[in-house]
Amino acid sequence: MTGFALHLLRHGAPVLPGRLMGHTDCAPTADGIAACAAQAADLGAAHIVTSDLHRARAAAEAIGTPVVDRRWRELDFGAWDGLAPDQIDPDALARFWADPDANPPPGGERWSALVARIAAAIDALAPAPTLVVTHGGAIRAALHVLCGFEQARLWAFDLPYGVLVSLRIWPGARPNAQIVGIYP
Repeated sequence: MTGFALHLLRHGAPVLPGRLMGHTDCAPTADGIAACAAQAADLGAAHIVTSDLHRARAAAEAIGTPVVDRRWRELDFGAWDGLAPDQIDPDALARFWADPDANPPPGGERWSALVARIAAAIDALAPAPTLVVTHGGAIRAALHVLCGFEQARLWAFDLPYGVLVSLRIWPGARPNAQIVGIYP
C-alpha cells in the first residue's frame, strides 16, 4: 500500500495580516496569491480543494480549478473575528489559547467542532494526490486528526502565510499519516 499525497497549503498573506481572521472574508494580497502558486507549482496534484473564503479560494483558483468545500474554513472566532490580538481581553485570549475547546471565543466555534468538520472533509477526499488550500487552524486540526498531535502541541508549529505541509496518507484507522515536509 503506497497511500497518497495530501498537501495542505495555507493561504497567502491577507490585506489585513496579524488578525484573528476566522470567517471574516478578507481579500488576499497579490504577493500572497503568487507565493501560494509558487508553492504548488510542482506538486502534481490530481485534485485541488479549497475553503470557500476568498483569501484561500483566490490562491486555489490561481493554481487550477478547485472544488470548494466550506468545511476547510478557519475556526470561527465569533466576536473576535477580524480583531487584532491587542483588541481582545488578554486573560480571555490566554484562556482560549490554553484550551480552545473549553474557552471558545464569545459566539465562536469550539476546537472540537473544527476538528470534527476537518475530519469529515478529510474523509471526503479521493485517494489521489490532493492539494487543499486552507487556513492555519484547519491545518492544525488536520494534523491532530491525521497524525494524532495533541491540541496543546499544535501551537508549537509555525504556520506562516503560504506554508505548505505535505503528508502521506495511509489507508486504515487513524491516525494514519506521515509528515513528509513543511515548506515555508
